[in-house]
Amino acid sequence: MLPSIFCFLECVVCYFGLAMMGWSCLVTGAGRFLGQRIACLLVEEKELKEIRALDKAFRPELREEFSELQNKTKLTALEGDILDESCLKRACQDILVIIHTTSVIDVTGVTHRDSVMNVNEKGTQLLLEACVQATVPIFIYTSTLEVARPNSYKEIIQNGHEEPLENTWSAPYPYSKKLAEKAVLAANGWTLKNGGTLYTCALRPMVIYGEGSPILSAGINEALNNNRILSSFSKFSRVNPVYVGNVAWAHILAMRVLQDPKKAPSVQGQFYYISDDTPHQSYDNLDYTLSKEFGLRLDSRWSLPLALMY
Repeated sequence: MLPSIFCFLECVVCYFGLAMMGWSCLVTGAGRFLGQRIACLLVEEKELKEIRALDKAFRPELREEFSELQNKTKLTALEGDILDESCLKRACQDILVIIHTTSVIDVTGVTHRDSVMNVNEKGTQLLLEACVQATVPIFIYTSTLEVARPNSYKEIIQNGHEEPLENTWSAPYPYSKKLAEKAVLAANGWTLKNGGTLYTCALRPMVIYGEGSPILSAGINEALNNNRILSSFSKFSRVNPVYVGNVAWAHILAMRVLQDPKKAPSVQGQFYYISDDTPHQSYDNLDYTLSKEFGLRLDSRWSLPLALMY
């Protein structure tokens, strides 16, 4: 047993050495809705010397925002492809934590299946392998509620809770996210190139809403060209929306726990649902609530529930 004890102590000493000198975090998908919020929150973390924000492209306005955030923490925007192994190798060097949010989200079937599978599943596998080679000890994956069910867009789940559920649907988005999450959780405990250990966890947010939501923006733009009438996405399906800022904060909390040798064992290799106190409601009601200040309205052929009549 002595060699394993010495190995554990060596890893603890190595970790605290990195923490004392300052540590670095890589956020993939950092040019997008959730990833950029996580990057902005990370700036406040103690002893964090660098945030590497990886995405295929960054809007000029976001680059400017990142630039203004830099104070004690360096925030580097890296443009690269999650499927480019050489890019991942460079991005992972001297990193302590990876927060992996990169994903192709497609619930309408407009994106080619291979594209969804490649980015969501293969990209995650490549990043895990880069972790091992670059000896990155902490990996946090942004999963989704859809890995747990329903198994079609017609299946109804009422008053669902956190009992073990698994999506068996072959649609590319839920299927690819399920495979990616399984790979991340199975990687917990992998041996890194330096002899250390990789620790992982996954977060499953509900439907995410908030400022800068690409889905909400698209809906508003469509309504502005349609006599200010919002298209009906789902009148009757009730969901549990969660605010993007709270989802971002959940990633920060998961990161802190995985960095704490006392608390980390309870989180390693686990997944967690992420929700908040936003009222349960239909997608259509959510869109209306978030966009009514622009003078948009729902189709008059159906009436609002009493809860929203104010």
